Amino acid sequence: MHSPRQRPPVTGTRTALDRAESALIGQYGDLTRLAYLTLPVSLGRHRRVLLAHGIVQRALPGVRGRLPAPRRPEAGGDGAGAPVSEGRRLRQHVVRAALARERRPRGWPAALPPPGTLLPGLPLVWGLRLFPAAGGAEDMALGRLLATAPAEARAAFLLLRLDGLPVAEVREVLTGAGVRDPEGALRAADELGSAVGEQAERLLRSREFDACFVQTRPTDLLRRRRRLWCAWGTLAALVGFLALWALPGPGQDPSPAGAGTDARAGVPVPGPRQLTRTPADVWADTSRVDFTAWPARGDRVDDHGLLSRALSVWARPPRSVRPAVAPDTPAEPPTRSPQLLYAGEVEGRAVVLFHDVQRIVRYSEPLTSGTPSLAIARADDADVTTAAAVVVARGRGTVRFLTAPWIAGAETRDLLRPDSPARRLRVAPDGVTGTVPAPAARTACDSVPVLQLRSSARIVEKHAFLLSDLGGLSPVHLTYTPLPGTGTGAPPSRQPREATGAPALVAWARLGCGLREVRGSGVRAVNVWDFAAQDLPEHGGRSVWSCVRASTWRGPGDVVVRWRTPDASAPARVVARARSTAACSRFGQHVVAGTRWRAGSGHWYVLAAGSRAVSRIEVAGDVTESRAGRTLAVRTPEKSRTRVTVSGVLTNGDKLMEIGRDG
Repeated sequence: MHSPRQRPPVTGTRTALDRAESALIGQYGDLTRLAYLTLPVSLGRHRRVLLAHGIVQRALPGVRGRLPAPRRPEAGGDGAGAPVSEGRRLRQHVVRAALARERRPRGWPAALPPPGTLLPGLPLVWGLRLFPAAGGAEDMALGRLLATAPAEARAAFLLLRLDGLPVAEVREVLTGAGVRDPEGALRAADELGSAVGEQAERLLRSREFDACFVQTRPTDLLRRRRRLWCAWGTLAALVGFLALWALPGPGQDPSPAGAGTDARAGVPVPGPRQLTRTPADVWADTSRVDFTAWPARGDRVDDHGLLSRALSVWARPPRSVRPAVAPDTPAEPPTRSPQLLYAGEVEGRAVVLFHDVQRIVRYSEPLTSGTPSLAIARADDADVTTAAAVVVARGRGTVRFLTAPWIAGAETRDLLRPDSPARRLRVAPDGVTGTVPAPAARTACDSVPVLQLRSSARIVEKHAFLLSDLGGLSPVHLTYTPLPGTGTGAPPSRQPREATGAPALVAWARLGCGLREVRGSGVRAVNVWDFAAQDLPEHGGRSVWSCVRASTWRGPGDVVVRWRTPDASAPARVVARARSTAACSRFGQHVVAGTRWRAGSGHWYVLAAGSRAVSRIEVAGDVTESRAGRTLAVRTPEKSRTRVTVSGVLTNGDKLMEIGRDG
């Protein structure tokens, strides 16, 4: 006769459960942040918040109170490792559960989300949307960088930089969580940490990534009401159908003949009644000031015929319509009911603008006869500036914009003439501006018109900013980072500023013609960073080194280093280029570059300069020189025979190579 299995003592079980609950409550915020940032970004902020809380709350042991031990025992056996062991068990559970949400079984349809995200779990929220508070530009940049990294790398990065765990313990947590290649995850986390810099811990603890500090907004109330009536109608129809099916006539086939199915190929086209329409005053009472806060405007927002044609062409463009799709922008039909931004008549055409979280779509058709047009561009992670205006129509050498509801004033100015005052731009009540000259794409660069917008006092970030039309649906945000130690006397900062002040306008006047080089390349913002100033030899005056970074909607950007001579009438010289790089951004804060220059006497010099953290500059090749400081000027032989490479040494001793030099 078999003896019954012995159960653990009730007292020991209760103590273990109490210890587990105390550890979970004490680390609840950090564990929820770990789960929130490890979960797939594609789930959206509301879904990730709920899943993160559910994962952490299910980290307690099972109903019988048995506590699974870590995959590896703690080093040492003095009993002092018990809290560490419990903390490791909790982290293993959180990382394992968050990674499991992204795994797809073999043969799982790619169009469907992972199965781990389909079934709802506690906590559940009905009728409300939850999302963390919006952060600043630095937080948004870090969020975009984290989104590009694998989930295992994000988890390792958070354990290292946020929880401060040693590498060995992080390796054990990843192994216990079922990560197949923990070493690869640690290497990726190391690269991620190098890109983020020393501010990672401060940024990660901001409210942008805190799933415990959330804001609430109602879901679409009208859509909720329609869905409720639709559910009741469907239920009534189902009851009636079952009643008829239960009473078949003599010889009648009891199967439901002629059941209504949609035999069309592809995704069903949403109708005008299913479009999302944001109330008019949401933008003034939300922390998320972007396209989701735009109300539906225009005198044809209720024209269901126009809206149906626009949705149909977007879902299945006919052969006569060739969509203009911005770089790295998906062109597939909408997967959910898009948001209606505008429907009206502009420049003799009917125009409809949609937004579907990640994209802006513009449909346009002639009022009389002709071929419609369709344009699609990325708009994910837009903010108060990059969601401030959309190109609604183009004419011959002109462009008209639809401005955001938070825009209180609009002006135009010529970027090449900083001393000329801005001119007032007329804006209609529905947000459509008057005509603005479009920058010339191929002719001589004698004018670069830009928009100067001013945000309303009803939002937190009340300021003026510049936007430039570079051929896309959304104009490009222009910013400026001044030389270290210049400005208002505040401590030097690498944070870009709005390009509306006098120093910024003077700098952009020498660099504005370079904007045409990134026209039509999916750029969201261009920043000019004056990283060094240098006095030229032989009393040649003062020159300025600038790094011009064009950041794309997908994250990476192209960099051009330009050198401005004291001659204000001369264009800036291009001395270096780099494509798809993090250089000259928040995650690439150091740069060194060099060029050749001929003095008035005819002597040639090699010039080099570095950013603020450069402590020494070295030149090697036909000329060899090493000097302490951030600038260097050394005389060289004839220009055509001088070949050198420039490098810098940072204050921490690291070596910094120059960006690939032109010519």
